Amino acid sequence: MLTHVDPKNRPKMVDVGDKSVTHRTARARCSVRFPSDVAEQLRASNFTSKKGPVFQTAIIAGVMAAKKTHELIPFCHPLMIEDCSIDIELDDNDEAVVECRVSVHDKTGVEMEALTGASIAALTIYDMCKALSHDIVISEIRLVEKRGGRSDFENE
Repeated sequence: MLTHVDPKNRPKMVDVGDKSVTHRTARARCSVRFPSDVAEQLRASNFTSKKGPVFQTAIIAGVMAAKKTHELIPFCHPLMIEDCSIDIELDDNDEAVVECRVSVHDKTGVEMEALTGASIAALTIYDMCKALSHDIVISEIRLVEKRGGRSDFENE
């Protein structure tokens, strides 16, 4: 049964009132693939475009987005996020691997916050580099790990 629909098949927010507060964490990842000449330019410029420091700006944007997930996704509960971090590494295949980690003590998980943070960080990288090429590809946004709540999940 889907948790966001009532017995009459109408959308609804999940009632978390009877759930226990536990420590909950989530980690999400996505990739931003650059054409090789763009990756070369980024490395040569210390990851700075005409718009400014690419990865640093993406980190800030991703954290801001994770904190506002409940404003973007209709049935997400507002959470007092205790920690959010974003790591971005450009690998040897000219892909920036973006990983967002979020944690909270609450009655509901932070998977959507981690996915939102990683997604917006990737979109920010695209925005800051699109003047260099429109052949940049954002791919494979996925939940990598979640802990706390009813079940744990890990898929490296």
